[in-house]
Amino acid sequence: MIVTPGGPTMPAPQSGKLSCQKPLFSLPDDLHYLNCAYMAPYSREVEVAGTAAIRRFRNPAEVHTEHFFDASTELRTLFARLVGAEDLQRIAIIPSVSYGIAAVANNLELQAGQNIVLTHQQFPSNVYVWRRFEARGVDLRFVEPPTTRQRRGEGWNERILEAIDEATAVVTLGHVHWTDGTRFDLDEIGRRARQVGAALIVDGTQSVGALPFDIGRYRPDALVCAGYKWLLGPYGLGLAYYGPRFDGGTPLEESWVGRLGSEDFSRLVDYQDDYQPGALRYDVGERSSFVLLPMLKQALEHLLAWGAEAIQAYCRVLTRELVAEAPTLGYGLEADTWRGDHLFGLRLPDGLDPHSLRRSLADRNVAVSVRGDAVRISPHVYNDAADLTALLQALQQASPMRQHR
Repeated sequence: MIVTPGGPTMPAPQSGKLSCQKPLFSLPDDLHYLNCAYMAPYSREVEVAGTAAIRRFRNPAEVHTEHFFDASTELRTLFARLVGAEDLQRIAIIPSVSYGIAAVANNLELQAGQNIVLTHQQFPSNVYVWRRFEARGVDLRFVEPPTTRQRRGEGWNERILEAIDEATAVVTLGHVHWTDGTRFDLDEIGRRARQVGAALIVDGTQSVGALPFDIGRYRPDALVCAGYKWLLGPYGLGLAYYGPRFDGGTPLEESWVGRLGSEDFSRLVDYQDDYQPGALRYDVGERSSFVLLPMLKQALEHLLAWGAEAIQAYCRVLTRELVAEAPTLGYGLEADTWRGDHLFGLRLPDGLDPHSLRRSLADRNVAVSVRGDAVRISPHVYNDAADLTALLQALQQASPMRQHR
């Protein structure tokens, strides 16, 4: 395994080691679920929070004015802690990544001749809205990775930096690539974006919660996250950070809750022109979602208790044997420095029959995803050594190198 020097700095793991958290979840004993990048399982406590919230609506008279606001404030506070945001009023509650990115695009003035830098095969929610600008003469630059299997991450990051020039208006990408976990050096990419005055937009869906992220360090103009993957929360709810570039912007919706003074229900018909401060204007309508908010709140409490550094360290130790063995079976793997420990891709060996691999995985009840040309592995703290053993056995069985020995 080649470790490429000069990559993005990994924060040191916290001093206490994190143990396996499988008892907190209700995954079937015979399922080897290594697919958090697809969808996270609910913890038992998240499930309890959701069912308790549902039961509250047996008697809607118990839903009071403060319930429309207090839970959202608590959720903002937890997410601000998770990403190192100093001002919780910069945190917006959104229903999806596409919604959060659309709010960004809606408040950027781009001109013909400018360009937007994106990564090759970027997730569609962070692509489609930008394609609208092509009709205005804005160029979309999809930066492809090198074709080599070695030093691929380093080369990809270099190409991104080279693509950013004086005409770049937006740089928008994930902290890791959603198909294979390739890490993007947000320190250098952000620095280069600021040099040319471009907005840095980060889709944190496949990283925030499991990979350390600090607003003060990376200084994104916006950070947008879905809640149902590494935030371990429910589908249909997400969170976003909007920086000063978006102060005074226009939200996608004109909801009553986004207006100043909406806490006073007796004066809702005293229509207000002013919005709530900061990013609260970008909240989705009905942001008080009485079932989903308590679930995501409980999930964030898990993450803050564990710590992203400890989650990375746990996944690193858990996958150590797989990482060492996979290249000997012909699978391509990014260098340690340029991938996440919580999410990484194994590129298929030449001559491997994909149908054979799928059968081998199914025979052992191993859940992973195939994204692009990679088998995407995404463990979490509910996984144990037995899960990785089952995966490795499936890879060994399908490998043409093992079959030809």
